[in-house]
Amino acid sequence: MTSAAPAPDPTQAESSPLTATSTAPVEFFFDPICPWAWMTSRWLAEVQQVRDLDVTWRVMSLALLPANAEPDPDHADGIRRSKEYCPLVALVADRFDSTAVKALYDELGRRIHLDARTDVEAVARESLSAAGLDAALFDERHEGDAALAANQEEVARRVGTDVGTPVLTINEHSFFGPVVSPAPTGDAALRLYDGLALATSVDGFFELKRSRDVGPILR
Repeated sequence: MTSAAPAPDPTQAESSPLTATSTAPVEFFFDPICPWAWMTSRWLAEVQQVRDLDVTWRVMSLALLPANAEPDPDHADGIRRSKEYCPLVALVADRFDSTAVKALYDELGRRIHLDARTDVEAVARESLSAAGLDAALFDERHEGDAALAANQEEVARRVGTDVGTPVLTINEHSFFGPVVSPAPTGDAALRLYDGLALATSVDGFFELKRSRDVGPILR
């Protein structure tokens, strides 16, 4: 009589491809004025609470894209504000770390997108203070111009110059998106991340796209 095989020890189970990829380092490039990047960041922050994600938060600027060299009237005010907020975030990244960048982005985003405020200086100073940073950094914001330009060059190297924000890097592959409205939560947020982690583990994966039929659903 053959004895039954021992039950597998769950502590010795090998990591699945999904588990392996879903813990990879992640980079998230954003422009604080972009509502689409804001919603994607809320999704990623939710996933970060559950998955063991090492996220580096980095700024880029829609104002530095070739397509926005002469913005159309509908976007001109946003581009103007991008030119003020983005160097500030880059300066914070240069002097502090990604944690400080995320804290500042959280505060900026609440005021810009949820409160619909356009008073740049007040928003920036309030956000700096709320993030535990010196509000006077706003006066030095353009000292971040060089760091911002370097980030922009890195984004262009990875994904080209014909996409905006957000830009996400998983498994050392960068892509524009995901564009979501509203930001998924709970299991839906995790499923989206795990699917992207699997897709980006394939070297030849480049693009998925469909036309948007809703605008930004921020709440």
